[in-house]
Amino acid sequence: MAWENPSNDRLKEILETVKTIAVVGLSDNPERTSYQIAKIMQENGYRIIPVNPTVEEVLGEKAYPSLMDVPEEFDMINVFRRPEYLPEIAKEAAKTNARIFWAQQGIVNEEAYHYLKERDFTVVMDLCIKVVHAVLVK
Repeated sequence: MAWENPSNDRLKEILETVKTIAVVGLSDNPERTSYQIAKIMQENGYRIIPVNPTVEEVLGEKAYPSLMDVPEEFDMINVFRRPEYLPEIAKEAAKTNARIFWAQQGIVNEEAYHYLKERDFTVVMDLCIKVVHAVLVK
């Protein structure tokens, strides 16, 4: 079976209830898409937790090397990594309390999708969180 994104109603519900987003692959370079999108989401009231082993801090928030190193709860995992890294990230995600996994536009990995769905995750792939937020959340 192929992957399938949640309905627009469910996406809207997610974006209206989520408060804290762990952003895997968040760069500290303002020219990078991950930085720009996380900054806009932060400006829209979301708490952003950077997850990237190569940076200390992004957008005024302490960065952590992996999801397992984040000492506080988060509601969603937003991923800015290439598709081949998703299965490994999915395995880490399954060890957290978050149950929403969002892979950015252009990122799809069916192995990770099925792994997460089997563990009761809501999985979004190949959609830009900023665009969905702008369209669905007024």
